[in-house]
Amino acid sequence: MPSLPIPSADSSVLLVQLSDSHLFAEADGKLLGMDTCDSLQRVIEQVQQEQPQIDLILATGDLSQDGSVASYERFRQLTAPIGAPCRWLAGNHDETPPMQAVCKDSELLQPVIDLGAWRIIMLDSSIPGAVPGFLADSQLELLQRALDEAPQRHHLVCLHHHPVAIGCKWMDPIGLRNPDALFAILDHHPQARAVLWGHIHQEFDQPRGNLRLLASPSTCVQFAPGSEEFQVGSEAPGYRWLRLHADGTLDTGISRVTGIHFEVDYSVKGY
Repeated sequence: MPSLPIPSADSSVLLVQLSDSHLFAEADGKLLGMDTCDSLQRVIEQVQQEQPQIDLILATGDLSQDGSVASYERFRQLTAPIGAPCRWLAGNHDETPPMQAVCKDSELLQPVIDLGAWRIIMLDSSIPGAVPGFLADSQLELLQRALDEAPQRHHLVCLHHHPVAIGCKWMDPIGLRNPDALFAILDHHPQARAVLWGHIHQEFDQPRGNLRLLASPSTCVQFAPGSEEFQVGSEAPGYRWLRLHADGTLDTGISRVTGIHFEVDYSVKGY
């Protein structure tokens, strides 16, 4: 496992977010008709081509579709060639014991990372056996403590579930169930600069006061923005990059692969 670099506090750092890979125990497993291992591999190849100096990879949940040890081992193997440290958090499809088993000899599940002038906080919003998210008291306490202990740093807060409405009516009930508790803490900490999540399989970028709210494509199937009911989008798999600057500003963008064609299998219920 690569060790974290130690950039100077006045330099910027580059992060890459990989989210919602939905890998299976079987290497050829498909989600809604898409081969999720193949699509993740293509996204990773694009990351390697476009981002040669990555300081940290953020895997923001639903790494696995079936919660199997084999799927987590595959995710770890596929991301290893990037050559950058990585941190994982759980989504609604992830299973904690298998994930912990695969990560036991590493820092992959370490929730607080200091990098340059920034602190990155990884929160677990998953509820065992449920699709929506919830931040338990232990996670809110982790957030509060991490913010209080580093008032001089800029903070990026990561979780799986969306804490605000995103314009997709069908997704409203399966977001974070206690967003007020999250924002009650963040609103009292001006060093909090951004909140980053996955789950929605689409791009999102909006301000909320001093916070920037960001979500990203899946490395596999996309969901159609603005959809009233469940609908697969036409956009290609992709990833988000984030350049975090020492003054607390950030630059970010989305990159999508080309050449992936598949037929949506709507016989699959849910995702």
